Amino acid sequence: MIICHRYRFIFIKTRKTAGTSIEIALSRFCGENDVITPILEEDERLRQRLGYPGPRNYRLSLAEMARLAGWKEWARFLLTGRRKMYWNHMPAGAVRHMVGEEIWNDYFTFCFERNPWDKVISYYWWRKANGDDLPDLSEFILQGGGRKVSDYDRYTENGALLVDRVCRFENLASDLEEIGTLLNLPEALELPHTKSGTRKDRRNYRELLGEPERDRIAADFAREIALLDYTF
Repeated sequence: MIICHRYRFIFIKTRKTAGTSIEIALSRFCGENDVITPILEEDERLRQRLGYPGPRNYRLSLAEMARLAGWKEWARFLLTGRRKMYWNHMPAGAVRHMVGEEIWNDYFTFCFERNPWDKVISYYWWRKANGDDLPDLSEFILQGGGRKVSDYDRYTENGALLVDRVCRFENLASDLEEIGTLLNLPEALELPHTKSGTRKDRRNYRELLGEPERDRIAADFAREIALLDYTF
């Protein structure tokens, strides 16, 4: 998750949508006062090799704590020294609360979404690559395992869209080019390759999913499908 005051944008990071690559690319344009949340150590090493800014300002200052924190947060701070913070896959509503309505409404806010049938398959293979003991793909889907990668509540609140734009993973290059132009970024966004090589079966989702799996994902992701008009 990134809050860039320099170019006045907020990036909400969703799952299995090249979010880490986008985050690294965007951090290149961030200044000393911008917010960059931490990512995995291996990805931070890549960001460092590229010479881009790393995590910064994701813990609230005491002044921000005074403005936002309730008594539970202050009690935790007094006991542990831990301050309220921004985090990686933070929902848009929580970010809006912490930055305040003025900044949220003034900055360009955006995220990426992905065809849910393709997204679930990507999520399945990512879990497998991380050593999770999973059933075969069909059983995983029919048991509802794909629901865990739904991001609808990350960029909406009570059914209302919170961000200015939900870009599409399927149009990644062209959407990023449009965003770079909109934000007046001085150079094109260049995506590094992160978390690649986890998907063992590269066939199109239409070849991998039968009718029961197709219908289960359609039910689990009905809100995304209705909002963005995705089709199988």
